Amino acid sequence: MTSLAVANPGSLIQSVDWVAIAPPLIAAVAALAVLLTDLFLPERHKKWLGRLTAAGLALALIALLPLTGGSPRATFCVQNVAGGSDNGGCSYVADHFALVFQLLALGGALIAALLSAHTVEDERLPRGEYWFLLLSSATGAALLPASRDLATMVIALEVASLPAFALVALRRDGRGAEAAFKFFVSSVTATAVMLLGVGFVYAASGSLHLGAVAQGLEHAPGQLKPLAEAGAVLTLVGFAFKVAAVPFHFWVPDTYTGAPLPVAGYLSVVGKAAGLSGLALATTVAFRPYAHTWGLVLAVLAAVTMTAGNVGALRQRPDTRYSAVRLLAWSSVGQAGYLLVPLAAAGYAPTGVDPLGATAAYALIYGVVNLGAFGVVAAVGRRPGTSVDDFRGLFARNRWTALALAFFLLCLAGLPPGVIGLFGKVVVFRAAVDAGLGWLAVLMAVNVVIALYYYLLWTARLFAPAGEEPLAEAAAGRRLPVGLTATLGLTASAAVVLSVAPQLVLQVAGGSLF
Repeated sequence: MTSLAVANPGSLIQSVDWVAIAPPLIAAVAALAVLLTDLFLPERHKKWLGRLTAAGLALALIALLPLTGGSPRATFCVQNVAGGSDNGGCSYVADHFALVFQLLALGGALIAALLSAHTVEDERLPRGEYWFLLLSSATGAALLPASRDLATMVIALEVASLPAFALVALRRDGRGAEAAFKFFVSSVTATAVMLLGVGFVYAASGSLHLGAVAQGLEHAPGQLKPLAEAGAVLTLVGFAFKVAAVPFHFWVPDTYTGAPLPVAGYLSVVGKAAGLSGLALATTVAFRPYAHTWGLVLAVLAAVTMTAGNVGALRQRPDTRYSAVRLLAWSSVGQAGYLLVPLAAAGYAPTGVDPLGATAAYALIYGVVNLGAFGVVAAVGRRPGTSVDDFRGLFARNRWTALALAFFLLCLAGLPPGVIGLFGKVVVFRAAVDAGLGWLAVLMAVNVVIALYYYLLWTARLFAPAGEEPLAEAAAGRRLPVGLTATLGLTASAAVVLSVAPQLVLQVAGGSLF
């Protein structure tokens, strides 16, 4: 009679915590529902697919509520010798960190869905495919922050990325295919490098779970340390690509320009949130034994990224086609540099101090105002090739839209009345100073001053006398679609509320996320 390999085979069966995995699961189920509904729904009723998408994302956001206020919930755990389990051996953990970034990913996807409603109709994009791809990418973005092993993180990153390639390519004017190709080639290269790094890390540590990887690297034999260090660096490449950190940022301007505008906004917020959460987990949990090494690397990366992004934005001529989107693209690269500052500080922070809250708080602020800025560009420039000069004189013709864009730009610049943007930059600046990275704080201050120029230049055009045949003239008196109105209303209201009561988001920076 064959004996079992384990003394208690029943202990291998574990229950799944469906409440913990509900947010990404609801988004995935909604994606399948949209795909199946598209097969049977008549063409005249396919507008309902967008509403189904928004409803699915709203339900996924509501599913975050039962997970707040309590202890972290974990599932898909490897049981230890005693038959129990702990979060260190779990592949999915719904803790404070995961909830903050899932809120950003799913909330950003919901705003992008509202922003997409008119684009899908105006540009005659395939409805079923568009909404399915958006929900699929949002599923991966929501899964990544809760992943606690390298295999799940890689899968989540690819689930977030692969549908995004197709979303970029859906525009049928020739630019979409070119943008998607550049995005795809860059991403595949970064993923291949990352997989090589994961293999090195597994060989050196003997595990894929982040907590076990940290222990394995700390006690790795001396001859394996070069392999482990190389693996750690290569693993971070894939996440740095998603964050659009230099030198993995070259795809950003062309991809944002060629993609449908809501997709560009989605990539600038949700795609960046996914990469940032993966980068934070890999460094602060798995590669903690090499904290001073990756801390210095991320500090240099942050400095170069914010400088390259702001210089690239300065080089955009306001009278050229697509300059509005390209300026926002380069701005997002510069903002990525600010987001990396607290991550770099985490490598130098003393035990018990967690600067990651500053990154989470700033990411939430950036997500709201950046999607709002893309919403205004979509509302005013409903034609390809919108330039910054096309917004000249907008205030005289469409007062509330001009005020909304001015407020978003001032938030991104960190100037009053965009108080929440100012507080966000102060929180990031303080994280660098507290970690002893004074040189990085000084460079950040210099870059903030540089960025004021192009943000204020665009803002000034909103209130300047109108030029000849401005695009704003065409927008005057034209009623905005419901989706665009909802997007501007949600983002502007959120930005104003957070500016009046910044503690609603800045309290994220006050405590530990793990």
